[in-house]
Amino acid sequence: MEQRIALNRSIAAPPSAVWAVLTDLDDAPRTLRGVTAVERLSGTGYEVGTRWRETRVVFGRSATEEMQVAEVEPERRTVVTAESGGTRYRTVFELTPTAAGTDLRLEFCGRSGPMGAMQSLLLTLVGPLAKRATAKSMRQDLDNIAAAAEQSR
Repeated sequence: MEQRIALNRSIAAPPSAVWAVLTDLDDAPRTLRGVTAVERLSGTGYEVGTRWRETRVVFGRSATEEMQVAEVEPERRTVVTAESGGTRYRTVFELTPTAAGTDLRLEFCGRSGPMGAMQSLLLTLVGPLAKRATAKSMRQDLDNIAAAAEQSR
């Protein structure tokens, strides 16, 4: 089963400023309100293969996931992947220059393997709530990225 959420945000800053915020993993806990810690596992910059553990507050609890940069097109697009509990996650950030700055598109996709009857029932019951909470967190991330990029220009 696959769940997908896509959001857009206009940012009054050039793609270079937005990219600098997006790819500054070490500053993420200061930039993104939902992130409480980042621990680098590989890489010193931001390139394909860079891995880190990111801790966020999710449903009022601390959750840590291992993330990895899967694709990089500087100042245009990046893809981050993760896997947890049999579900694969893919987050795509796409930057489009505009006359006013940058349009930032964030797409989050979660794909789980085959599920039993109980798992399917549970997903049917709590899935909509989880999707709303994830979308709210994504909007907050976009707002935090915008604020940091607009402040830095």
